[in-house]
Amino acid sequence: MVAKPSSDDRTPIEQRRLTESVHRRVRRKKQAAGAQDRSVWFGLGMFGLVGWAVTIPTLAGIALGWWIDNTWPGPISWTLTLLFIGAVVGCWNAWYWIGQESGRK
Repeated sequence: MVAKPSSDDRTPIEQRRLTESVHRRVRRKKQAAGAQDRSVWFGLGMFGLVGWAVTIPTLAGIALGWWIDNTWPGPISWTLTLLFIGAVVGCWNAWYWIGQESGRK
């Protein structure tokens, strides 16, 4: 087994090379992170995601409410009730996704 040299065993030249190597790696990591800046296309995609996140639960609530109203007629409108619930669920869903994406910066 070969023993690794401790920091005391390194010469000043070896220590400088190690320091430069670490700095190069840190710089490359920062450049890679900067290359992932959000673009206009990302913003448009997020806008579409938010729109669909609200639209799909709302339309599902309308469809389910309409089916319940036609199958079992009653004094309350399930279409309007589930439309409201679907919109609330959709808004919560959009809020969640925006929170997730804004936390990734």
